[in-house]
Amino acid sequence: MSASAPERLSVAELGRALAERQWSSVELTKHLLARITAQHELGCFLHVDEATALEAAAAADARRAAGDTTTLLGVPVAHKDIFVTRDAPTTAGSKMLAGYRSPFDATVVARLREAGMVSLGKLNCDEFAMGSANENSAYAPVRNPWDRSRVPGGSSGGSAAAVAARLVPAATGTDTGGSIRQPASFSGVTGIKPTYGVCSRYGMIAFASSLDQAGVLARTAEDCALLLGTMSGFDARDATSAERPPQDYMAKLHQAQVEGSAARPLNGLRIGLPREFFPATLDRDVHDAVRGALAEMEKLGARLVDVSLPRTELSIPVYYIIAPAEASSNLSRYDGVRYGHRAAQYDDLLDMYRKTRAEGFGAEVKRRVMIGTYVLSHGYYDAYYLQAQKLRRMIADDFQATFRDCDLLAGPVAPSVAWRLGEQGDDPVKAYLADIFTLPASLAGLPGMSVPAGRGEGGLPVGLQLIGNYFDEARLLRAAHVLQQATDWHLAVPAGV
Repeated sequence: MSASAPERLSVAELGRALAERQWSSVELTKHLLARITAQHELGCFLHVDEATALEAAAAADARRAAGDTTTLLGVPVAHKDIFVTRDAPTTAGSKMLAGYRSPFDATVVARLREAGMVSLGKLNCDEFAMGSANENSAYAPVRNPWDRSRVPGGSSGGSAAAVAARLVPAATGTDTGGSIRQPASFSGVTGIKPTYGVCSRYGMIAFASSLDQAGVLARTAEDCALLLGTMSGFDARDATSAERPPQDYMAKLHQAQVEGSAARPLNGLRIGLPREFFPATLDRDVHDAVRGALAEMEKLGARLVDVSLPRTELSIPVYYIIAPAEASSNLSRYDGVRYGHRAAQYDDLLDMYRKTRAEGFGAEVKRRVMIGTYVLSHGYYDAYYLQAQKLRRMIADDFQATFRDCDLLAGPVAPSVAWRLGEQGDDPVKAYLADIFTLPASLAGLPGMSVPAGRGEGGLPVGLQLIGNYFDEARLLRAAHVLQQATDWHLAVPAGV
């Protein structure tokens, strides 16, 4: 390989290097596969198929030789193990689906494959995407490349850690209550959760169907724009897919740049700062890093506006009623009859159900299923589930009230930097509370991003959260891109990587 260290390049830079024939996709793929093997102790990958990856890379090289100039052609990617894939097992991080192979690809996977991206494998995640630390995987926890004694965030922790460790330039993820934004923050990468319905959920293993949304984790906002433009778009196989024409986020990114002032490219952009996102309990290092990033955006022309999201604290109980309720319904399909794990010994059908689920599901999944079953039960449905849905609507209304005074919202992604492995294992509620700043946007179905914003305690990354109005991904990406053009936080690399 060239001495230019291809693992340090972004998706956009790799696309240009491949187009200029600096190296082939096969050479690039071999290089990254070797890095994955060398960094196996991070626990990022659950499955790597070198032969299939190299075959896809050779096919990409052949397409390029035939004149194909697709931007993503030959660029490696990896998929969160929540997206089904026909050429690799899909487990959702659970023993319940150990060894399961899907007969088809998820829409997100298929669209990136059609664009010529080379899949290097499947990435570790919290079981059925339930968790904030990637410690709930049935196979192994993922370690944060910045400090291997700490969590990378969850549930897309394998995706975030793999990008941070320069094992892959970009990865898919899913975000139900913060599962792209929080690991992106903890691992020092850029991540975007688009508006609910922008990316198809077809082939994405369900946790909470009214909240789950696919997205991207990568080095830069530009890379996120590249992949999101390819992944998104209407899919008739997903009843929740938004009927919108395909969006060229890259064109909008650069068009907006041209229209802005060179010295103040964010001139006229109003950024709302919800006071509830800056409580006295926010760790000082996170507060200072976020405020530092906001100061940079002010220098670039943005205007900061004080706003309020008064029901922010209610987002935690609302989410932890609605999401477990939907999980209870969705996970009922894992009964040992149709597919997945089945207990080896049982007395009758009911005993098979009990033993299969007891063996196949981990502790956190069982906890949420039991909560969800309880709130949906007779006598509690009206008191809990219906009331939570009413509050969800009120939380969404709060956002719309703020967008009358601003274009984007900003604040921290999480109250602290990444915590140590095992630190919150005995107190799941403490981990739930760490989602306080990401849950509101998820409940409202709004797009959100985490953008690297400096370092906190122990040199650990801190993310700046940006939230936009419905289908305003282009403005989000543009604001993040402009910030990254003026700063170098997103270029920092963990020691030893």
